[in-house]
Amino acid sequence: QVQLVESGGGLVQAGGSLRLSCVVRGYILSINSLGWYRQPPGKQRELVATIPTGGTTDYADSVKGRFTISRDNTKNTVDLQMNSLKPEDTAVYTCHADVVSAYTGGYLNVWGQGTLVTVSS
Repeated sequence: QVQLVESGGGLVQAGGSLRLSCVVRGYILSINSLGWYRQPPGKQRELVATIPTGGTTDYADSVKGRFTISRDNTKNTVDLQMNSLKPEDTAVYTCHADVVSAYTGGYLNVWGQGTLVTVSS
């Protein structure tokens, strides 16, 4: 079984910073794309940022220049550094990974449980 464990959410004032971390745990052969998504209150889930293996990062227009996604392939982690936070960044942030299972050799689409980020004005 593959699990994603997130940490780092919380309450912060507008203009502040938070760093989210996600670790991929389980018996896997490889990790392809990693990413962060968010679901604001009353809205649908949306892409925040993705970072594929050996590829270029991609960001939602609303976070470009403020958020930075990074990964550590030796630790199977992906982080999201969030700066200059705004109240509209308030959402449940969820980690996502495309991995290759060591049990089946097949691709798995895995989601974390989510962590709440609240930005007060």
